[in-house]
Amino acid sequence: MESGEKVRNLIAFWLLGLCNNYAYVVMLSAAHDILSSDFSNSTTLTVNEIREISNSTRDCNKMSTAAILLADIAPSFLVKVFAPFILTFTRCRVVVMSLLTTASFLLVSFSTELWMAFLGVVCAAISGGLGEVTLLQYSARYNKNVVSTWASGTGGSGIFGALSYAGLTLVGFSPRHTLLLMLVVPFILIVSFFFVLERKRRPLRIVSVNSDGEPLLDEEEEVREPKEDYLSTEPELYTFKEKINMIPTLLKYMIPVCLVYLFEYTINQGMLELVYFPDAWLDHSSQYRWFLVTYQLGVFIARSSVNLIHIQRIWILTIFQFVNLILLSYEAVFLYLPSIWIAFIIVFWEGLIGGAAYVNTFYKISHELSGPRREFAMGATSLADCIGILTAAAVSMPIHTLLCSLPVPE
Repeated sequence: MESGEKVRNLIAFWLLGLCNNYAYVVMLSAAHDILSSDFSNSTTLTVNEIREISNSTRDCNKMSTAAILLADIAPSFLVKVFAPFILTFTRCRVVVMSLLTTASFLLVSFSTELWMAFLGVVCAAISGGLGEVTLLQYSARYNKNVVSTWASGTGGSGIFGALSYAGLTLVGFSPRHTLLLMLVVPFILIVSFFFVLERKRRPLRIVSVNSDGEPLLDEEEEVREPKEDYLSTEPELYTFKEKINMIPTLLKYMIPVCLVYLFEYTINQGMLELVYFPDAWLDHSSQYRWFLVTYQLGVFIARSSVNLIHIQRIWILTIFQFVNLILLSYEAVFLYLPSIWIAFIIVFWEGLIGGAAYVNTFYKISHELSGPRREFAMGATSLADCIGILTAAAVSMPIHTLLCSLPVPE
């Protein structure tokens, strides 16, 4: 029974990770299509049509896909800032997440104006941010291994989300109809949390001692099965001030993963849409979609490998990702790579680095901290990647404008 319950929880957290990040990934995969002038006609621009609306001699959209990234991450960032400091009504939050995800797909699919599509992206962002901070905090009540399955699920959302969007549009579905087919995702989220995941309440905590020196327990807190991970002498963190004071101790986790995500999302939203191989078998929009599929494949593999490979020095991954940024920035400017396959390899490696930074950071937290401190750290550290992505979005928009103004290299 014990092992059965354990497997049940591992599966549940994998599905929750998958569903939580799915809409976020799909919106980024659809970014090039959403910003296309004929998205309202449910078609994808051809290479020649894109060139007609280009603002330069390069093959560029008028607006960078970083605009979609900004709409997809800024609301999530705000949610992650405040959510760890307020009470966690987990069940209510999960219902809200499901409704927001549903709204995101519907708004983008039926949008007649660009602002409606952006509103749908914002709904996906709020859902993803709320889900990450809520479910990472909630994972602290379970066995440490659920962190790795959650991370694997979020990696799975990347590859399945990007692949499903690219694949369905490749076989003939319009971008709008493709988004409607994805309405099954919020339903799976509800089923995974309320029916697959075993219910765990917050463990008993000592609030005082009686005259004999025996501990008295808080009667409002119950637990069916106390977890040894919570058996800690560390004090509870109740006040806002105590939580703020803990932030500096988390910087060793936050800074490396923040930089990794800054570099990789500058690549994805600032460089990749300008990396174009005119002699390849895919048009420009399709190349961008399949670059993201390749990136997400690397993320998925890395996030699923933490139980096999542990990386303690996360800062090494920061250096590797910076090298990737230099390589692909140079390609975006000079278009020097002789084959699209070399670009695919670099993008795959980029995904491996990003996924490894994420999962190993939270794996370190789950083993180096315990009890309520670990629960708060999970939620607060999730801000780090969000800050990196938000900064990348802000940087990538002027980069897009600058690079599109450059002549095509001879």
